Amino acid sequence: MGGICYTLPMFKPAEIDLDSLPDDPQLLRQMVAVQLGERRHFEDIIARRDKSLQEKAAELKNQSLLVEKLKHQLALLKRRLFGASSEKLKQEIDQLELMIEDLEVDGESAVANSAPPTDREKADREKKKPVRAVLPDHLPREDVVHSPGDCCADCGGLLHNIGEDVLEQLDYVPASYRVIRIRRPKMACRICETVHQVPAPDHAINRGKAAPGLLAHVLMSKYMDHLPLYRQSAIYAREGIVLPRSTMTDWVGQVTRLLTPLYEKLEQHVLAQTSLHGDDTPVPVLHPGKGRTRTGRLWSYVYDGRPRGEEIPPAALFHYSPDRKGDHPRDHLKDYKGLLHTDGYSGFNKLYNRKTDPVREVACWAHVRRKFFDIHQAQASPVTTEVLDLIRTLYQIEREARGDPPDKRRAARKEKAGPLLKQLKAYLDQKQRQLPRKSTLAAAIAYALKRWTALIYYIEDGRAEIDNNAVERSIRPVALGKKNWMFCGSDKGGQRAAMMYSLLETAKMNRINGEAWLTDVLARIAAYPINRVEDFLPWNWKTNNA
Repeated sequence: MGGICYTLPMFKPAEIDLDSLPDDPQLLRQMVAVQLGERRHFEDIIARRDKSLQEKAAELKNQSLLVEKLKHQLALLKRRLFGASSEKLKQEIDQLELMIEDLEVDGESAVANSAPPTDREKADREKKKPVRAVLPDHLPREDVVHSPGDCCADCGGLLHNIGEDVLEQLDYVPASYRVIRIRRPKMACRICETVHQVPAPDHAINRGKAAPGLLAHVLMSKYMDHLPLYRQSAIYAREGIVLPRSTMTDWVGQVTRLLTPLYEKLEQHVLAQTSLHGDDTPVPVLHPGKGRTRTGRLWSYVYDGRPRGEEIPPAALFHYSPDRKGDHPRDHLKDYKGLLHTDGYSGFNKLYNRKTDPVREVACWAHVRRKFFDIHQAQASPVTTEVLDLIRTLYQIEREARGDPPDKRRAARKEKAGPLLKQLKAYLDQKQRQLPRKSTLAAAIAYALKRWTALIYYIEDGRAEIDNNAVERSIRPVALGKKNWMFCGSDKGGQRAAMMYSLLETAKMNRINGEAWLTDVLARIAAYPINRVEDFLPWNWKTNNA
């Protein structure tokens, strides 16, 4: 290593008087042997020392790479600890917001108590006046009229309307509850004494006291607002309504069984497409009898053709599994044919390598960028800057082509992104040869080059996307929810969660109010023909209720 210098003694034979050498050949051989032995011994010492130096140099190199790796990990952890999500920074932000609120209130009070403004000041205030957001039209309106009366207060004459000023304010009405009494009178014929009564209507929960609106609210609160049932029970208790957690748990189980045919129709819709995004996320699951949790997985498969101008409704399909074995995605997608955008998880390889109808892998540039971005944040370098700039240009090309049909997107990518990808490939190859193989930057380059064929496939097929962000958006509610509900109670609980996430996330992707949709579905699905259950898929429901 540089800066370390060792001085080795030079070989120096013993002094021999050449004028007094013996004439005996045997004695001369012995003297030569002694000299050669001393030289070999010294050469062995030098060889051992050289080997020791090489081992120390390799050890120092490994230590240097380890230090670099640890520094990168430390910087990453510091960003997570002291970044925007840290409690300390959040407190500082909250404190600053409070200070701003106080200053704004003080400012408004000062303006109110000051002298009347001049015309110039009025004009300046009008320029700075923020534009009020229009309140949604679907909200009910209640008029409160402040009238001066019918007669003039000055002369007593009759007043007539010449216009009005209207100010709209958004108000909040606390949640209200009502009891619906379903009455079925019994009627008897006076002649034949036959008794007539309308049959009892079908309900989502037979003989249950929960109406569809309440069931929908419980499910939305649990799966989309991340409120565990025990917290919901406490909220209802504040209103004087006793709803034990066990009761609501039974409701969730019965509703998910009722919605199973609809979930199966959604699965058929997703798997019938030719381009999907796939990913998984861990979920803690309670381990019965162990008093601890184990790790299950929620797998998400998303279809979204809107970036390429397709009008097929977008949808998300979730599956639950108790582990992360590659057999699960193979079973989920056993009948699927087309493109699959993934993050490079080896469990999907069985789909890519199957003999009949193999799935085409499309890798994710967002994952590649993230690895270089983390290194850049910890220790910026010309390499990370160059790579991030090139990736940024690739995304700019995608933004310009968003919404175009597949053939037009493919042409634009070939023309604009193709040369950039060749440039990036040559640059990564060059840097990989120059960098130590165990460095974090070399690892990021190796990650990209290992998946290069799948990474650049998107320029060959206009149906493909540059990244896998569509599926990451679908699993974000799960990641947020885990902080609240902490764990699933069982594998069956994970399966119920997968079903509800599928239906509610699909409703959200189709811009539908999930609670309104679910309320209507639960009110009608029990008596609906099973062969027409696809009428309740969010996009069909939206069309039928437009």
